[in-house]
Amino acid sequence: MKPDPILNKAALLALKKDYEGAFKLLKDEEDRNNGSFKYCQLYGIISLYSGNFLEAHEYLQYAKRHNFKDVSTLLGLAVLYLKRPNTVQAVDYYLDILEEDPKNRIAKNALNIIRKQNTTQELSEWMTPERLAKLYPPIPASIINQQTIFKGLIILSLAVVLVFGILFALKALPDILKKQPDRPAAEFHLTSQDKKEPVETGGYYRYILTNSQAIALYERALSLFTNYRDEEAKVSINRILESNASQNLKNKARLILENTEIPGFDTFRREDIPSYSSVKNEPVIYRDVHVIWRGMATNVEITDEYTRFDFLIGYDTRRTLEGIVPVIFYNPVAINTERPLEVLGKIAVSSSFTDFSLVGVAIHQSGRLEN
Repeated sequence: MKPDPILNKAALLALKKDYEGAFKLLKDEEDRNNGSFKYCQLYGIISLYSGNFLEAHEYLQYAKRHNFKDVSTLLGLAVLYLKRPNTVQAVDYYLDILEEDPKNRIAKNALNIIRKQNTTQELSEWMTPERLAKLYPPIPASIINQQTIFKGLIILSLAVVLVFGILFALKALPDILKKQPDRPAAEFHLTSQDKKEPVETGGYYRYILTNSQAIALYERALSLFTNYRDEEAKVSINRILESNASQNLKNKARLILENTEIPGFDTFRREDIPSYSSVKNEPVIYRDVHVIWRGMATNVEITDEYTRFDFLIGYDTRRTLEGIVPVIFYNPVAINTERPLEVLGKIAVSSSFTDFSLVGVAIHQSGRLEN
């Protein structure tokens, strides 16, 4: 990802211990960054160094929602739990870090300290601000001097010459230059004929749309798809497919569906995740939409071919149960029924369109979810 010059400048100020100047820059950039991962991560880490632990925790939690595998974010949260001291949560974070980065020196050092200072009193006595600061994640700044830039340009120029030479030799360059971006594709756009007759007359449909509504709904789906917001696009597409939209409009909507991608925990836009209550109230428009929901598993059945369980949505806090959804994975999956979990799954709607279940894609289960 290309470094943001303003965020990088704030990071460089923080490295010089000018935290006030760094925060001024960051607050001026708040609207432009709109809660982005890089912004929240940097704000949280600088807050950590400046001693503002409440804001550090708040912003690092925001960053974790965007990318729960980022090592710097996890290091920041881990040291905050260690400071409390909540060693159970801290250890969970450090173990997660070592899963992502087995050689991480800070995580290994922290676990050794927790092992040696094996009582709360001993840990509190050890925990001076100077010692704790050695467990902070590095401030993420791209420090580049002129010599580095010059060397980089030389290496880049040589690499470009070499690659283009190979491609020309293989006669592959013309094909690469002709290749169009995956999104958007011309075949998705509505023709003048599509716009002239966007709806059907007569018949029974779940949703009745006017000409302008049908076109607007399709254009919204295409815009979302173009911006890689596939799950939100599917909601509009499902509404089109259950409506009086013309067959041409529906065929193009299905074409968009065929080109959507399965999201992962690290790529899913959290703002596009529908709530359990939204899906329960209108399952049909969420058919084949992926979700990430949190809760507990019960009645687990595991075989060599599948894993089934009842998913207690929202019960990860042990206080509120939003609903129970059957989940099936078409492979054996290890599940700890004593701990909360997040399920990434696809909504499967029953033939009556009143009930639904989840077809599992992935599970995230960690002691960190208990907090």
